[in-house]
Amino acid sequence: MNSISIIGAGRLGKTLARLAQGSGRYRVLDVMTRRLESARAACEFIGAGRPVCDWAQLAPADLYLLAVPDAAIADCAQALAAAGVVPPGAVVFHASGVSESGMLQPLAARGAHLGSLHPAFSFADPERAAEYFVDVLCALEGDAPACAALRTLAQAVGGRPFQLATGGKPAYHAALSVASNYLVTLTAMAQELARQGGVPVELLTPLLSGLMRQTLENALALGPQAALTGPIVRGDASTVALHLQAMDDAGLRAAYQALGRQTAALAGERLSEPARRQVLNALEPAEDSGR
Repeated sequence: MNSISIIGAGRLGKTLARLAQGSGRYRVLDVMTRRLESARAACEFIGAGRPVCDWAQLAPADLYLLAVPDAAIADCAQALAAAGVVPPGAVVFHASGVSESGMLQPLAARGAHLGSLHPAFSFADPERAAEYFVDVLCALEGDAPACAALRTLAQAVGGRPFQLATGGKPAYHAALSVASNYLVTLTAMAQELARQGGVPVELLTPLLSGLMRQTLENALALGPQAALTGPIVRGDASTVALHLQAMDDAGLRAAYQALGRQTAALAGERLSEPARRQVLNALEPAEDSGR
């Protein structure tokens, strides 16, 4: 049975530790936080572990998870390396979505293998997260021994691991942000435009929800290009121009123009070259200069 220690016992750290302990394949050894009380509380949630609050107190383990904010990863890696407690051959990893294992580099000189494991999952409620962490995609990155160990860990806790290309972490995380955060922003944009058009507030959700759900399902099932409909793929430049004329907010107009250009590119051969030029001309920011 492999041992694992957790540095930082926030929602993600203590949930993964609880899942690892519950798998029967890992033993949670130490749980380290800045305050002993929070380490004790995390150990109680995990159902195992020894609470510590000093680097020198950490016992040798097979795996170390630095479950700390991105801005603290490098400093924690330096402190862990300086403590001299990590045995050669141990795996040290973090769970950042955007940062790579290079942030842990000081530990390589101690003979540790370095990696990262990022579950594409929300840990807002640790109790619910531990219950519903099933078949969750987990992005792996790092050196070969670390990735092998993290693949085993991910599978043990209920994840479905896959490996990212070297240097791929920022683009991977940007994809998640676009798919999640920007979808929310697009919803807000659509609601604002509908309000400007006179749609009653109580009808905003009924008006948009069915269309948005159907469109998302089509894009995922058919692929984005096949699912694309609307004035841009039809080459209807006059409608695009009318849309822009209706927008008094410069930020909203700029977002529409940027997304319109991306949509014209996505349309590909479905949009003839003359129609593409007309649409792109209608989307030109220069047309906003007199507003």
